[in-house]
Amino acid sequence: MDSLGLSAPTLVTLGLSLVAMTSIIGLVIAHNTGPRARLKARIAAIAGAKDGPAASKAEAAPGTHRLRQIRTKLAEAAGGSGKPSRRVAVRLLLDRAGLGIAVGRFYLWSIAATAFGTGLYLVLGYPWYWLWAVLIVMGVGLPRRVLGTLAVRRQRKFTQYFADAIDVIVRGIKSGLPVGECLNIIARESPEPVAMEFRFLVEGQKLGMTLKQALERSTRRMPTADMKFFAIVLNLQQQTGGNLAETLAGLSDVLRQRKRMADKVRAMSSEARMTATIIGSMPFLISLMIFLIDPGYIALLWTNPTGKKILYGGLLWMGIGVFIMKQMIAFEI
Repeated sequence: MDSLGLSAPTLVTLGLSLVAMTSIIGLVIAHNTGPRARLKARIAAIAGAKDGPAASKAEAAPGTHRLRQIRTKLAEAAGGSGKPSRRVAVRLLLDRAGLGIAVGRFYLWSIAATAFGTGLYLVLGYPWYWLWAVLIVMGVGLPRRVLGTLAVRRQRKFTQYFADAIDVIVRGIKSGLPVGECLNIIARESPEPVAMEFRFLVEGQKLGMTLKQALERSTRRMPTADMKFFAIVLNLQQQTGGNLAETLAGLSDVLRQRKRMADKVRAMSSEARMTATIIGSMPFLISLMIFLIDPGYIALLWTNPTGKKILYGGLLWMGIGVFIMKQMIAFEI
């Protein structure tokens, strides 16, 4: 930053200004997308006030928002016809993560994270030519990574309870209930996220989707192997007929065996995962201990140009090592 001719107080002021801007953006998000704002928009839509330009805008905004939602849903329903738009892709990521927020709100949070990361980077006094990396990581990489982590956790939880949901269908069919009523029971009484996905499945059929279309949408929202097996079984049974209860009972048994195998593999690889965790965390723990004992001794890593190169190189090689260890202990069942 010295090449730009900016003094340390100027950098601190610039960084604090960006942090303040981040806080303001967060307040705007909370005010415009919170429950109170939604309630006001709903009241304006129901009241249908038409006195003056402001009332016309208040009335048109909910209708426009509703039209946008309908277009998004139609694009999701026709997702197999081509590459989805960026907005639809983000909406799908949010659905997989179990977040009911709007796409615009996600973009606002991404902008807030970018502003905060930029301010922190400038306050710390790092060189300006790496600022593009901060923008990419905080604006695109980190939000997508968070969504991916939430989606993986949700899929694991779905897999944990999915076999029990299939057993409900099997028992319901054997006792004479139609498949639709069995799906309704799962949507009402199963734990989340199984109940949510089956609610979407039932609501899709109520809106006029065929069972095949509703199942295709469900597999896009929950792209697990178990859900794909379930969709294939129901589609084949609808086309060819047969004993659905017996077929689903066999599928439930297969899913439980896969879960037992996955748990066994996870238990057998626990030692390797713990070793990787310890090896990966030791450099950071030792650096923290040295910093607490003698801050000036280790401060050369981020104050001296040569120390910065060593620090960046060490972090790069550590990242490569962690990635390799993760791939070695990652097993797909």
